[in-house]
Amino acid sequence: MSSPEIGQLHEILACAQDGVTRRRQAEVDDLKLLLTWADSHGADPQSEPNPVPVKRGGPRLVAIGGQGTPAVVDLCFAEMAIARRASEIATRHATADALDLRHRLPLVWAQMQDLACETWVARKVARMSRPLSRAAVQVVDQAVADAISQSPSRLLAIAEAKVVEADQTAHAARVAESRTRRGVWFPKPRPGDLLEDDGAAGVRSVFGRLDEADAVELEQAIDDVAELLVQHGAYDDVDQPTWDQLRAESLGLLARPADVLALLRGENPNAARTSSRSRRKARLVVHVTDTTLCGTAAGIARTEHLGPMVLDQVARVLGHRDIEILPVIDLREVRAVNGYEHPTDVRNRTMMRTLGDVFPHSAARPEARVDHDHPIPYDPTGPPAQTGDRHDAPLTRRHHRVKTHRGYRVDQLAPGIYRWATPNGLVRFVTPAGTTLDPPQPAPLRRIPLNITTA
Repeated sequence: MSSPEIGQLHEILACAQDGVTRRRQAEVDDLKLLLTWADSHGADPQSEPNPVPVKRGGPRLVAIGGQGTPAVVDLCFAEMAIARRASEIATRHATADALDLRHRLPLVWAQMQDLACETWVARKVARMSRPLSRAAVQVVDQAVADAISQSPSRLLAIAEAKVVEADQTAHAARVAESRTRRGVWFPKPRPGDLLEDDGAAGVRSVFGRLDEADAVELEQAIDDVAELLVQHGAYDDVDQPTWDQLRAESLGLLARPADVLALLRGENPNAARTSSRSRRKARLVVHVTDTTLCGTAAGIARTEHLGPMVLDQVARVLGHRDIEILPVIDLREVRAVNGYEHPTDVRNRTMMRTLGDVFPHSAARPEARVDHDHPIPYDPTGPPAQTGDRHDAPLTRRHHRVKTHRGYRVDQLAPGIYRWATPNGLVRFVTPAGTTLDPPQPAPLRRIPLNITTA
């Protein structure tokens, strides 16, 4: 391949520069649209004729930005989120940042409109300074605007220092509060985490906030057990673990005191740990295909809350627990009942088909708590079989309120497939594969048994 001409290189660089300008302008325009949308939803819905009371889930004004920003109707963000093809919570956060920039950080807002800085940096400054009063935030606004040409990391460092300086009493209170917020967390991997460079495939991250003295003692205990692993562990010469790996293994051993005692006696911990499993019962829900289960083809098992696994990983996890065998749920079948409440087996089948909240572009995780809504309102005097797989739309509580009180319409086209229409005419289709603008292709016709149970 011949080398590019000098003119071509100049053109590439010019395109890169123009791309930055276009991107920043598009991001600023997006925030301006959000501001216009917020301004058009600033009237109190509770002052309208015959409002639905707040205690019954009706819309109300909420302050989403810092002090000095106008309130906005709490249920107005969902339709804008659908138009942006984003989640409601992301749209709400972006609107809060835009309100803070316009009303509390006007100097930074002006610089951002001149495309002098990255939008994400200005938005982060808005979030960092949100707890400050409207008077105190002026210190941050002036300092960041004066340093707007600095790199993002330096700009954020300046903003951080000025937030502390602007209200040192509040910062001292934050320091004192952080000392009381102790805990240990075992976060579940988010979609996409497993295959990152430092991903979570086959491992779990653990985070803790301890008293300083306890943290020192724990670190020493982990190091002591790691030293014992060096002395008594049966490791191949070609597969010697690093010190970090030894520390991770020792922390895992501390969860099994019997294995640590065996290690103190000089026994091989690899042999000891196979006989000291915890006997607590647990339920692990695993979704597999028949070919994977029978071993006739390679496949992946999707474990709820833990993500996709190959079968030997599943076997390792199950090896730590008593196994509860549950009946297979056949998603080719549907069920309907005569009562109002969706029975457990209907809810389970719906959740397996939909993987959770079916509001357009929802970012809710599969384990999020949902209400099982009737797409066609339930009629106590209506026909039988109104509640079932074909009449079940799981929605988070906020999305349920949006659908109920803001004039949205949802039609369930088939189990797991929904058509949404917003008050202003946007149409989206939600399927297990995601949210689309186009209707899903019809599936091949097949007979599906309908079991109706009186309840």
